[in-house]
Amino acid sequence: MLFYPFRALRADPKFAADIAAPPYDVVSQDEARRLAEGNPHSFLRISRPDLEFPDGVSSSDPAIYLRAAQRMTEFISEGWLCRDEDESFFLYRLQTADRAQFGIVGVCDVADYENGVIRKHEHTRPESEADRVRHTDAIDANAGPVWLFWKDEKKTSASWRRIESETPLYDLVRPDGVRHTIWRMPHNDDLTALFRGVPRCYIADGHHRAAAAARVAAVRRMANPQHSGTEAYNRFLAVIFPSDQLCIQPYNRMVSDLGGLSKKKFLDAVSQEFNIQRTTHEQPASSGRIAMYLDGDWYELRWSAPDTADPVSQLDVSILQNRLLAPILGIQDPRRDPRLIFRGGACSAQELADRVNRGEGAVVFSLHPVSVEQLMAVADAGLTMPPKSTWFEPKLLSGLLIHRLDSAIAR
Repeated sequence: MLFYPFRALRADPKFAADIAAPPYDVVSQDEARRLAEGNPHSFLRISRPDLEFPDGVSSSDPAIYLRAAQRMTEFISEGWLCRDEDESFFLYRLQTADRAQFGIVGVCDVADYENGVIRKHEHTRPESEADRVRHTDAIDANAGPVWLFWKDEKKTSASWRRIESETPLYDLVRPDGVRHTIWRMPHNDDLTALFRGVPRCYIADGHHRAAAAARVAAVRRMANPQHSGTEAYNRFLAVIFPSDQLCIQPYNRMVSDLGGLSKKKFLDAVSQEFNIQRTTHEQPASSGRIAMYLDGDWYELRWSAPDTADPVSQLDVSILQNRLLAPILGIQDPRRDPRLIFRGGACSAQELADRVNRGEGAVVFSLHPVSVEQLMAVADAGLTMPPKSTWFEPKLLSGLLIHRLDSAIAR
């Protein structure tokens, strides 16, 4: 794959703590307003400009994208964001109480996304993709990175850790306790050569950002008679992690009601499809099991493995949808059914159970996290994961490193 250093538009270290923001798509408009309140430097003013508009304004109103462009200009003119003179890769460390993950920040070629070297596992939603196209075009930049991973067969990433002893560009501890540390990396040519030997990589998070980058590049390619392929718009911002450092967390479900069934009739129907027994565990110990919370009790569901080579049909989330949610609870379209509520993360099962206890739902399904191998198998088969089946934490910050799409020539 093609992976390059870039001339970063970077947060001034004096303002970095205020500028750094969560990804645009993990906060609502109200949450973005709350996080940016009293902070003129918050990057959410660029990535989520709708926070500065009343609730009644359509999310696709051109004025919202104009405001994003205005804020980008303001951040640059005020010196809160500054452009590097030289191209660089960057090392990004995510550190929690029990683990550290290391990824390289650089720019990918949209051609690799278009030809399948960069593999995806999700469908994008047209309205969400169109929003990122308009936003990317308006600010002339990739506002946030695409999270990629690759199978580091030679374990070359272990050598990056020596950089930890050097002075970082940024070292921020966020309110959730996650420490984000970024260093500039030496030896750009060595890293470019390393990734040229990587036959494929996979999107972990950021499918809409990648799709939008490819669409913006296609439009600019057509509009540029002098197009050479070296223009900055042909590349998009990404952070690539070795697959063995990924932490995929569960994406659990709550259903608001039992579809008119009594508790007994519901359990009888479930027992026709699954081996069901009470448990004290809210999280299944392995794949091939689902924990279910109903009326104050946890149950464990087991089943015989499906006789199929289809990697999607083998997933626990597919078993749940095809054998229980659709036939028993009548949830035919998990993407759109308002009775189905999703929550991702390590503590999400108990959070959803608490909601059931408060009368906000009827039943919770706690799933074992999808494995990296399962995710790669789905992507390699050219298939897509079921909706809301992977959750990655901690999230990468936006606003510290930005890739401009202007006329500056990429190397």
